[in-house]
Amino acid sequence: MGRAGRAAVTERLPGLREAWKLDFVVVNGENASNGAGLTADHAKLLFEAGADCVTLGDHAFDQKEMLQFAEAESRIVRPVNFAKVAPGRGFRLFEDRRGRKVLVAQVLGQVFMKRPFDDPFSHMERVLKAHPMGGQAQAVIVDVHCEATSEKMAMGHFCDGKASLVVGTHTHVPTADAQILPGGTAYLTDAGMCGDYDSVIGMEKAEPLRRFVTGMSKGRFQPALGEATLSGVYVETDDRTGRAERVVMVRQGGRLEQTGP
Repeated sequence: MGRAGRAAVTERLPGLREAWKLDFVVVNGENASNGAGLTADHAKLLFEAGADCVTLGDHAFDQKEMLQFAEAESRIVRPVNFAKVAPGRGFRLFEDRRGRKVLVAQVLGQVFMKRPFDDPFSHMERVLKAHPMGGQAQAVIVDVHCEATSEKMAMGHFCDGKASLVVGTHTHVPTADAQILPGGTAYLTDAGMCGDYDSVIGMEKAEPLRRFVTGMSKGRFQPALGEATLSGVYVETDDRTGRAERVVMVRQGGRLEQTGP
C-alpha cells in the first residue's frame, strides 16, 4: 500500500526469504503505486526484492502503463475473470527455485464490488481442473480478491482439496482465521496490507475522517507514510499431494503484533 508498503517489502523480504528458506513468494501489488494500481517500475522493485509473482486486483489497470507491462512481464498475474479483452494472464504455472511447479491464479469476487465481474467460481473450476494439485502442479495458490468475507470463505471451501492455499486480499486488514481446511487447503480470509496501520486502510486519516463525519471531501486520499507492517501468510506444503502441512500468519515490523514461522 503506497510508498510505505513498498518499503516494507523491499527492506524486509530479502532477509525473510533467506531466514525462512522460502521457495516461492507471491506479492499482491494492487495498491503499491500511490494506493491505486501498480507501475512497471514499482513492479520491478518487488521482483528485485524477491517476489516470484506479483498479483493485481480490481485496480489492475489504474496505472495505464500496466496495460502493456502485463503483456510483456509473465510474472504478473491479473484476475482471471476480468474482461476478456484485458491484457495479461489470470493464472500461470511457475517453476520455483528447486524446480517444482507452482500454479498461481487470481480471481475477483462479485459481492460489494464496484462493477460486476464474471462468475469467479466457474472460472476457478476450469483453472483448477486443468492443473490438478499433486499432478501438473506441486502447489496451487489462489489469491481471491474480494470485499465480502463470506465470499472469500465460500471460495476457500470451493477450492478445498484442489488448492494448496486460498488467501484473500483487497480489504487491507489481516484476519485471524488461518487454518487448514478438511481437504488439505490452507486458508486465510485476508492477508492484510503491507502498509502503515496508523491510517484508514493505508490512507492518511484526515481526509477519510472528514468524509465520514461531514459527507464532504476536501482533497484526494493520500497513502500514509509511517512505518509499515509487512503482512502475509506462510505455508508449507507436501510435494507429493500439494496439500498444506502448516499455515502461519505473518506480520513483521510496524505497529501490529509480530508473527511468523
